[in-house]
Amino acid sequence: MPVAAADPAAASAERVASTRRVLMCRPEHFTVVYRINPWMHPQVPTDTALALRQWQTLYDLYLELGFTVELIDPVAGLPDMVYAANGGFVLDGIAYGARFQYPERGPEGPAYMEWFGAHGFDVREPVSVNEGEGDFLLVGERILAGTGFRSDRASHDELAALYGREVVTLRLVDPEFYHLDTALAVLDPTPGRAEIAYLPKAFAPESLEWLRAEFPDAITVTDEDAAVLGLNSFSDGRNVVIARRAEDFARQLRERGYTPHGVDLSELLRGGGGVKCCTLELR
Repeated sequence: MPVAAADPAAASAERVASTRRVLMCRPEHFTVVYRINPWMHPQVPTDTALALRQWQTLYDLYLELGFTVELIDPVAGLPDMVYAANGGFVLDGIAYGARFQYPERGPEGPAYMEWFGAHGFDVREPVSVNEGEGDFLLVGERILAGTGFRSDRASHDELAALYGREVVTLRLVDPEFYHLDTALAVLDPTPGRAEIAYLPKAFAPESLEWLRAEFPDAITVTDEDAAVLGLNSFSDGRNVVIARRAEDFARQLRERGYTPHGVDLSELLRGGGGVKCCTLELR
């Protein structure tokens, strides 16, 4: 059933921040030594110290916003482990583990599942290739699930069986936006008032048609803002943490009554990740 178009003025007065509990991983071993997405260029030196400082700014902001932030220990030899969102999908106390497309990231899946198990979650090992919350986003009572580059379509069926919720497949077609969370942001997941932002060109025609029908009042971002992973953001329903350089997206958020918080994760962008990639929600 389509989500009714919202009155931006009315929505502005109703924005309510909800407590968030998230998992993060310090980028102590961050570097770019292989190329598994268009953002990665191993020949260009990376600055691990800078990545750590930028990540710390994000971590501190989450604490200022009242989030509960859990940490998983980084593992030497896994430079992309900082992108915690890919480590699994957690909902209703059930942690569906990740099974990575590329062998370079394969060991991250067991590392995150071990953490989930040690912290009281009901861990389910995946059968199909999937990259966690990078491709699975909760919007209202539904799970939007990306495919096309990383997560297999079969993993969507696993999700539906595991959580007993409707799972909507969205096919990605632009290799620069290879995970759903680089092409679509959940601004408010609340059932009945769910709101998103997205980049139209990142989706196949049938998926774009569905998004337009279901979210007629969604924010659509410019190519320039998408190119700095502006959509790779994290929201508590009122505060939206985004890439600092996504200026037009920030403007649109303010017009809708949200409070944008821009952060600079330019060094981590070299690995193809931004705010949301560094953030796994624990529900």
